[in-house]
Amino acid sequence: MAAGFLQSSLGEVWMSRIMHGSGDGSLDRLLPSVSTGLSPRKRTTSQCKSEPPLLRTSKRTIYTAGRPPWYNEHGTQSKEAFVIGLCGGSASGKTTVARKIIEALDVPWVVLLSMDSFYKVLSSEQQTRAASNDYNFDHPDAFDFDLLTHTLRKLKQGKSVKIPVYDFTTHGRQKDWKTVYGASVIIFEGIMAFTDKELLQLLDMKIFVDTDSDIRLVRRLRRDITERGRDIEGVIKQYNKFVKPAFEQYIEPTMRLADIVVPRGGGNMVAIDLIVQHVHSQLEERELSVRAALASAHQAQPLPQTLSVLESTPQVKGMHTIIRNKETSRDEFIFYSKRLMRLLIERALSFLPSQPHIVQTPQGEDYEGRAFHGKRITGVSILRAGETMEPALRAVCKDVRIGKILIQTNQDTGEPEVQLHYLRLPKDISEDHVILMDCTVSTGAAAMMAVRVLLDHDVQEDKILLVSLLMAEMGVHSVAYAFPQVKIITTAVDKKVNDLFHIIPGIGNFGDRYFGTDAPPDWSDDEIDEPSY
Repeated sequence: MAAGFLQSSLGEVWMSRIMHGSGDGSLDRLLPSVSTGLSPRKRTTSQCKSEPPLLRTSKRTIYTAGRPPWYNEHGTQSKEAFVIGLCGGSASGKTTVARKIIEALDVPWVVLLSMDSFYKVLSSEQQTRAASNDYNFDHPDAFDFDLLTHTLRKLKQGKSVKIPVYDFTTHGRQKDWKTVYGASVIIFEGIMAFTDKELLQLLDMKIFVDTDSDIRLVRRLRRDITERGRDIEGVIKQYNKFVKPAFEQYIEPTMRLADIVVPRGGGNMVAIDLIVQHVHSQLEERELSVRAALASAHQAQPLPQTLSVLESTPQVKGMHTIIRNKETSRDEFIFYSKRLMRLLIERALSFLPSQPHIVQTPQGEDYEGRAFHGKRITGVSILRAGETMEPALRAVCKDVRIGKILIQTNQDTGEPEVQLHYLRLPKDISEDHVILMDCTVSTGAAAMMAVRVLLDHDVQEDKILLVSLLMAEMGVHSVAYAFPQVKIITTAVDKKVNDLFHIIPGIGNFGDRYFGTDAPPDWSDDEIDEPSY
């Protein structure tokens, strides 16, 4: 079975090289220059595989701009991402292989990174040569390997990066770069993916897609004739003069560096299955999910000092009794939830820094008071339930700025399914005190991811206040031990989380009860004061 999978010269060593890597360090940083000029690509802009930020397969939706919630007790990623390098000639089927691997892996957090985004910005002289089809875009010198290596290293560490968008019309980078977040698996593909020695050291698995030159030529003919309106003679001439020599000089020699050579591209399911098996074993060994570890690590521990629970007065206890009651109508649920939210926000504001401030009263007397000591206050809601707390914040903070983060939760694991399905943060948020709002926190995974996003946008950890109507002890410990400087404010803390990751005794699904989705038939939508957005 493996005979059709691996190139014969690698057949005896493929398992060893998969497990231990090739270890080949004989390449220079960049291959030597050549004088052959190549025709410029006909695309308008680079197609970074992170756009759009999802890939739909027959099994699930894969979020390619996501980041995993795998953080240790210090709030840092527990293990580096697993990076797969895909190399091969033009039209060899690298993207098809990448998509087949993603489908078979069935991992929700994947980043697809393309070398096309990292072409260098051309000088005036190079611009002139490119305009006359005399600039070599298929030479290693055409790529910004310094930026590429820096970007891939940060992604591997789980950090957010900015990806340039290359415009092939102007031969420059567009003003707006794309933000991409780390993931459990990173697939990096490009014709020169194995050319740079520093880049090779970041790859955990190196795959060369070896497709017959006649097939690659047929694919180029089909694409250039149907999509680019070119004649068959011109396509064949370009292939023989530029594409084929470039493959033989720069791309084919790097095949020897590959751990695995995949003949026939995406149609070789035997190869793809073996690749997926190895990646799965690596992910399991790295123990990427730490939610259970965090929960067990802090069992029987006292609640952290960063937690502040609203005093359980008869009023607060009474409101909890109403909103926890499964028989409570929707309008009453909303009304008393809003009352608790207002009290919660007021409590949270008391933790903001203040300084003495003297004012003069209408009677001409001085009053020694206090005033907020900071630049701004920004509220960030974790959609969708957290959005219901925005009116309470606006009611007590005049002209407050609002941001939003959408984090979906996997109902099987209790962990977030995606980091940034939607993100909108105000500009210069790094200078603000941020009130992060979510109505319930059970495992703490979504809250941790939201805090990590804020930190990625340079918000200081000690300027983040997490507010929630109801939290489980597991969630409190997870957030507090991961981010010990984040202040946590809630109206109540329940002790348990069940097998479905629901808080016990809990409040039910807050979003469903508030918005009336999946509501009991006796709940009425009449005369309900909905929050304005």
